[in-house]
This record gives sequence, structure tokens and C-alpha cells, in this order.
Amino acid sequence: MPTESPVSDESSGSEVPNDALRDFFATCPKGIEALLADELAQWGATITKQTVAGVHFSAGLEVAYRACLWSRLANRIILCLARQADIETPETLKACVERLDWANHLPAEATLAVDFHGQSAAIRHTRFGAQTVKDGVVDALRQAGRERPRVELPDPDLRLYAHLHRGRLTLGIDLAGTSLHQRGYRREPGHAPLKENLAAALLVRADWPARAKRGEPLVDPLCGSGTLVIEAAMMAGDVAPNLNRQRFGLHGWAGHDEALWQTLKREAEARANLGRRRIESRLYGFDQSPQALSAAKANAMRAGIPALVTFAGGDVRQLRRPMEITDRGLIITNPPYGERIGELPELVSLYAALGERARREFPGWSLALFTGNPDLGHRTGLRADRQYAFKNGALDCKLLLMAIAEAGPDAGESSPAADRRSQGAQMFANRLVKNRKRLAKWLKRSGEQCYRVYDADMPEYAMAIDIYAERVHVQEYAPPKSVEPAQAQRRLMEALSVLPEVLDVRAERIHLKQRERQAGKAQYQKRDSSGERFQIGEGSARLWVNLRDYLDTGLFLDHRPVRRMIAEMAGGKRFLNLFCYTGAATVHAALGGATDSVSVDLSNTYLDWARDNLALNRLDPSRHRVVRDDCLHWLETAESRFDLIFLDPPTFSNSKRMEATLDIQRDHPRLIELAMARLAPGGTLIFSNNQRRFRLDEGLAERFAVQDITSRSYDPDFQRRPDLHHCFLIRHRQGGE
Repeated sequence: MPTESPVSDESSGSEVPNDALRDFFATCPKGIEALLADELAQWGATITKQTVAGVHFSAGLEVAYRACLWSRLANRIILCLARQADIETPETLKACVERLDWANHLPAEATLAVDFHGQSAAIRHTRFGAQTVKDGVVDALRQAGRERPRVELPDPDLRLYAHLHRGRLTLGIDLAGTSLHQRGYRREPGHAPLKENLAAALLVRADWPARAKRGEPLVDPLCGSGTLVIEAAMMAGDVAPNLNRQRFGLHGWAGHDEALWQTLKREAEARANLGRRRIESRLYGFDQSPQALSAAKANAMRAGIPALVTFAGGDVRQLRRPMEITDRGLIITNPPYGERIGELPELVSLYAALGERARREFPGWSLALFTGNPDLGHRTGLRADRQYAFKNGALDCKLLLMAIAEAGPDAGESSPAADRRSQGAQMFANRLVKNRKRLAKWLKRSGEQCYRVYDADMPEYAMAIDIYAERVHVQEYAPPKSVEPAQAQRRLMEALSVLPEVLDVRAERIHLKQRERQAGKAQYQKRDSSGERFQIGEGSARLWVNLRDYLDTGLFLDHRPVRRMIAEMAGGKRFLNLFCYTGAATVHAALGGATDSVSVDLSNTYLDWARDNLALNRLDPSRHRVVRDDCLHWLETAESRFDLIFLDPPTFSNSKRMEATLDIQRDHPRLIELAMARLAPGGTLIFSNNQRRFRLDEGLAERFAVQDITSRSYDPDFQRRPDLHHCFLIRHRQGGE
């Protein structure tokens, strides 16, 4: 079979001089291939090809050894023994491996492991591919009169690398042994750490090596376990990143030149000793987590550069330039990205604070911001002059390079946040202020703690914003297809940046969810598992709410007047709550004087919540029972009569009893008829639903006394949206049941 390119003569068993050119392949994280090529070239390597997550090069053994010791960017350095095309089957793979003189590479009694990547139509699993390569090595050694080598997967003497893609095989010896990003200093990584070689790549893109030569300072205001600061210190101090590593893969290779290796290592030690003494740059890492700072200090100690860095506690919102720094420098940081939508409110505030402190304390500096959410990066209020794409694991990320403006005549005071808002964001802020002013008298008179302050008043900012005592619940409506996702995201970020100041609430007390049309049981599905709930007051009731874990909070605010009506009507009555949710209406009925009650729902989660609400208000569970059942089935089988019934079904619900689904427009006549069968003479059924286009069946008005009270069932905070729910009082006509 033809080879795609020549490989070194060592595969045939002949001795190869150290300065002879050999083929190598350096692997790296996606996105830093060009940087790695430049790094290898500076040591004399000839770059032959860049590929995804790797660089092919030719060089003597000294360059390869130097790369193992000094590369800040590579994962592995592979000595290529074969690059072969037309490898599709296990037989062709094994034959290719078997032709190599493995006795020339694997010392006697040495252990072996194979890292196999890729697949073909006939080789579908990496484990099978690795097994096939291993079989080829074993057969070649047996033919050479050698004993079968022992496989040692975790820590072998010699690790082989095999990559198969579209029939092309790259096979070689891993001179690194384990990934070169594992410098050995990081054992307590802290929260979501960067890999060391990715951190180094960010520093290179931010021009830190040149800055360090000029003695510029560096600050990471969200340093976590200190990876960026430590990598920067090793660059500035001319410390080889793998100087402290005890063993490399090359040590288990039969062709290893220990004398050459020791020469290079002594050179690296001498450079580090000199560089650590001559470093002029001051490097600082700040974080508010004591655990992260403890890990950072321990990591710096293991890296051998504790004297070169300073780690200290500090919140980015109070970030100040260290007093001893007078020169311009670099701020570089990797803040949280907000992978979950609920994390965004606090992060918008965090990024805005970072931008504000950068402008105030570091005029004339540069900011290098690494983020998986560039829209958050824009919240700094700084403009990115350059940006570079990287992968952080599976996440697409960007490094934003921003120039911080020089100090002006008013540098002592940062400009108010309102001055930096877009026109749309300012209009949104104005609307919030107007709405709060409109509701102020009603809130003072009613004493309500929970209310809606905004509901897509401006179509461009499509969200509902509810106040829950000292917290804010934001529900972003899914934008129509006519709105670009990027534009919708930008407006969401603008809105979140406005809320803390206008509503006078801390960002961490703002909870964000995305609201889409919910069908079936989707409204009951968990979004989070924080278990974080708190008490609010509504009239004389105390109720538990949870703003994080579910789409809904445990309290439908638009039904507040209905619950108030139930409390007023419940005195001395037997009360039935169907589709009871978290039992808020039952609590109001009981506090209003209901003699007893039954609350029915199918969700264990919400029934437990209802029990907790009853217990919170010290209501007797023997008089106020909670029942798990399908409401339709319960109505069909129940025999009790009630004086007051609250029927508030969802618009859609799965139910085996009703043609697989409950459609409230279609099925409400049957539900109401069954509920009226449980209603005592002189009693009242309160029927409510949130189907926007709901129309009550005309036949019901002929059989029962029906009163539409929808217009009376809204408080001032919901009067802009009179179609959120429909509400009716239904009674038996006089003279019969």
C-alpha cells in the first residue's frame, strides 16, 4: 500500500541520528493550531501541515524534546512511524502496524497502551481499533523473537497514538505520555477551570509575552484557581511549563536519548532560575471565594512561582488597582458564562461591574475577556477591537480584546449606568418607572407584596416581570420568528442590565426563565433543583413560592382577586379545590372560615407543596384534606357535596379519562356538569381558565345561572391584559338542582 508521505527510517530498525529530520504530529485544543505552529517554528521545526486540533511538522529529536518540555500550547507530541492511506478494515490496519519494527521502539519487558481515535465502516469502536493495533504490535514482536508485551492502560511505559480518519491512518509514539496541559501544579482546580494550554493560548493572543518583556503588570479580577495568573507568571519568568514533570512518554521509548534530554532540562532549569530573578512584571489574582484562593496559592507553590504572584480576596464590584502599580498593563479574566438562562441576571450585573471598574481604576489598560457568551461581554460597555474564537471543552467561546480609554478630566467619577444605555433600554427603564408610579397608590392601600410590574408593554422587550417581595421573577417570552435571535438576546441583556437599578434589587435576586407555550405536563417539569423557596404574604395568608425550579412559581398572581373572593365567600362553607396546584386558594378559603375542604390534583410535587402551605398557616390537615387523583375521575366517583367549589383547570392536560388529553374549550361542559353535581343547593362554583380565546358553551347558561365576572377578577397590575384568564360564577337555578 502506498504511504501518503515518507516516514522516518527508524521504522525499519536502522539507527537514526538525533539531528536527522523525523515526522512529528503535535495535538492541541481546537482553535489554537496557528499559535502552536508559530511556537514550534521558533524552535526550528518545519511546519508541513495544520489540521483541526493539530500541527504536522518535521524536525530533529532535539526540537521534539524541547516541545515536550517547553510547549505551552500542545497536548501531545507524536513521533510518527506511519502515515498510511486506504486503511478501512481491521486486516489492513493490523497489517500496517505489523510491518513496523516494534522491537526498535519497545524495550524488553516494557508495558504498552494504545490510544485510538476515529473509525471506519468496519472499525466502529475505539476499543476495537486499539485492540487491533495492539495485536499488530504483538505479532510483530513475536516474529522478532520477543515475548508478548503486557498492556497497562493507566500508566504504560510506552503509549502509542493511532488516528484513523477517512481511511487515513496516523500511527506513532506519544513522547508526552500524558497530556502536556497537565503541568502537575493543579490538584484543586476550583470552579470550572481553564485547561492550562488554553489559558496559555489566551495569554498569547492578548500579547502577554511581549508585555511581560516590557515589565507590564497583569490582573485577573476573577482568578478562580489561578490558572491564567500562574501561566502568565511562568511565561514572564521564562519557566518551562513542564519543568517539574517527573516522567514523559519518551522515557519509555527504546530510542530515547537521555543525554540529550538532560542537557535540555539543565538549560531549562538555568533559564528558570535566571528568569524568576529578573522578572519585572507584577501579577495579581483576585477572587471572592476563599476556597478558590486557597487552591490558587497551593497551585502557585507547586508551579514553583509563589514569589512571582499575589492572590487576594476581592469582589469585582469593588476592584481597585493595586497601589504599587503605576504602569499600564493587562486585565485578563474568564468570568462565568451563564450556560443556564437563570444565571443571566447576576452575570449581566457582574460583567457591567467589571466594565465599570475597568474604566474607573485601569484607564489606558487593555482588557482580555474570555467568555462563552459574547453578549455578556458587551455588557461591560467596552468595545472589542479584536476577537478570537476558541473551544473551551464543547463550548464555543470568544476572547474579546478591549482597549480601556485613557482617563479624562472627570475620571474620578464613572459615568452613570443610564448614560450608557441604548435608546431602547432607556425607554424600557422609563416604562418600568411609569408602571411603578401607576401602581403605587394601589400597592400602599392593598399592602400586596407580589404583583406584576411589566407585561410585554413594549413588544421589543417581550417579557413579564413580577415582584415577589424583595425578589424579581422575569419570564422571557419566546420571540416570534420574525425577530432575529441575536437581536432578541441583545434586548434581553439590556433589560436585565436595567432591572437592578430601576427596581432597586440586587442582581442575584432576579430570577429569569424563558416562557414558551406549555402543553400536557410541561408546566410541572423541573427547570432546576435548588429547592430554594421563601415565604410571601397575600392578605392574611402566608405562602411558599419558588422562583427558580419550575416554570411557574407556585402562585398565579393574576388570580389574586379570585382568591380574595374565595376567602370572602368561604365562611361556614364546605370547600372543594379542583386542579388545586399548590393549594393557595384552599389556604384562603380555610383562613376565611371554611369548615372543611378537599383539594385534588394529580401532581405529587404540588400536593406536597399544598400540604406545606396548609401547615405554614397552621391549618388542621384532618379538616383540610389533600387528595391525589385525576380530577375528572374524582368527580365521577365522589359522593360528597360542597357549598363552594373552585374549578381552575389547565388549558391542556394529559388524562387517560378524556380522550388522552384535556382540552378546556372542548371539555369544559363535561367538567362543569360533573362539578355542579357535587355543588350543594345554594352553593357557588367559581370556574376559571387561562385559555385566551375561551368561549363558554351556550348550553351551560340554559341549565345553570351563569355570571361572567372576568372584568372584576383583575387587580390594577393585570388590567392591561384582560384576556389572561376568564372567570364565571355558576349556580343552580332556583327551584331545582
